[in-house]
Amino acid sequence: MFEVFFLHVLKKVSLSEAEKISIQAFFISKKIIKKQHLLHEGDVCNYMSFVEKGLLRSYHLDDKGIEHVTMFAWEGWWTSDIHSFLTGEPATLSIDAIEDSELLMISRTDFEEMTLKVPIMDRYFRILFQNSIVTKERRLVSSNTFTAEEKYLQLVDSNPEIIQRLPQNLIASYLGLAPETLSRIRKNIALRK
Repeated sequence: MFEVFFLHVLKKVSLSEAEKISIQAFFISKKIIKKQHLLHEGDVCNYMSFVEKGLLRSYHLDDKGIEHVTMFAWEGWWTSDIHSFLTGEPATLSIDAIEDSELLMISRTDFEEMTLKVPIMDRYFRILFQNSIVTKERRLVSSNTFTAEEKYLQLVDSNPEIIQRLPQNLIASYLGLAPETLSRIRKNIALRK
């Protein structure tokens, strides 16, 4: 464990061997199976989770019981309900596994202690949070201005490997489309090739 994690961290900041050893003590590892929940909407999100192996999704249920996928997290990605994690308020998202997954999890207390004891991790998380803001801003612009086909093509272009791992209904939900609409878009793209 920690192989993918340290590869990810080292793309953003440098770590000594002593820092790596210190960091590991703040995490717990957890394996979850396909369809198992990591977090239920309404519970408090006590951990931020890094995906060492597998694929998860975060989603929200609307008043009609329809799922709206907000994010996918695969190897090298973090997942949580960040608002709940930081405030201790009930989560507005649920998170479950699309594939059997292996996670590294850190609590709020351990997160705070780690960033104090290993200050370079504070910089690492600042970079992550900045990137997250940019990504969410771009997704908002795309959802408000792109056509359904443009949204799909952008997703395929930015995440070609993940599209192969996701069922079509989850891709449709993430894009805010009906599964039938996504099917039609994929058919039209295939016909043009």
